[in-house]
Amino acid sequence: MGKVVLVTGVARPLGGRFVRRIRREPDVDRVIGVDAQTPAHHLGGADFVQADIRQPAIGKVLAEHAVDTVVHMDVHGTPPTLGGGGRGTVKETNVIGAMQLLGACQKAPTVSRLVIKSTTSVYGSAPRDPAVFDEATPVRDLPSGGFAKDAVEVEGYVRGFARRRPDVAVTVLRFAHILGPAAESPLAAYFSLPVLPTVLGYDPRLQFVHDDDVIEVLRLAAGEPRRGTLNAGTFNIAGDGVLLLSQCARRLGRPTVPMLLPTIRWSRSVLRSVGATDFSPEQIRLLTHGRVVHTAHARDVLGFTPRRTTAQTLDAFLRERGPGLLPPRRLAEAVDRFAALLPATPGPEASSAAAAGPEEVRQDD
Repeated sequence: MGKVVLVTGVARPLGGRFVRRIRREPDVDRVIGVDAQTPAHHLGGADFVQADIRQPAIGKVLAEHAVDTVVHMDVHGTPPTLGGGGRGTVKETNVIGAMQLLGACQKAPTVSRLVIKSTTSVYGSAPRDPAVFDEATPVRDLPSGGFAKDAVEVEGYVRGFARRRPDVAVTVLRFAHILGPAAESPLAAYFSLPVLPTVLGYDPRLQFVHDDDVIEVLRLAAGEPRRGTLNAGTFNIAGDGVLLLSQCARRLGRPTVPMLLPTIRWSRSVLRSVGATDFSPEQIRLLTHGRVVHTAHARDVLGFTPRRTTAQTLDAFLRERGPGLLPPRRLAEAVDRFAALLPATPGPEASSAAAAGPEEVRQDD
């Protein structure tokens, strides 16, 4: 008998992609996809169970199917595309849903592996942050709200579960900002704006991870561990390299509008009212101070090396969403046209001749 894998959050594009990928693993016998909503995409032959993880019924699903591996992907920073819902619904799914799922896993004797999709947002963004976070870096300024706080609470419940069930291999994957065709995040919505509001005087450092790499590292974490490892622990996942926000804007071809912090807070409500995006305090801090993490631990233990760098991930996002108002090539052409309109600048020989007197010029002739 092969493994029986239960995946939550399969109605979202990323969850659906992972179900289709893990279903092809040779050691996986069955995949159970769980979500409160019916997915609009196919699940590659996986079984779908419509269930709300915020309800105790999730325990029956684990017991009925004798699940041994649980991959919890239903932790998000945005409401689902289908069915919608506000911030309150998202928080309930993130926090209450994780509590119910972990309680069900604790009672399920067949569960031997648990993988949690988390975020590097748990480190927060503050002016005194270290240049680079690793998994053991103590957080000086815990997030006070939003998705980051949800993730901090979820990770706290996961640590409690690991103490109560030491026989279960628990893996927490802290992803940098996910970009790609299946990306659903506040930052993806921000980069899709025609003009990017920025915080005056700040140019934060950012990291991204492509959703292809997200699927691959989830597969590794849910699979059989490498020799000498348990595939357990907490891991930062991000593409190699770092980009400044100004570099991101130029690559995307989107002009920036530097604004004072009070103005950005005011524009937050305006953008939310027209349905463009929502600047949470968490995202404003990110666009002010940025965040960078070490990823060596995932390479050493999981054997995971991302295929795309941070810059390549942003380029793939650009190809998917299309260029902005000022694509780099068009901007370069505009600069060339403007330069052609300027009066010609005398060359060094002409300048020397002009500096010399008429008599000196005649003598040279």
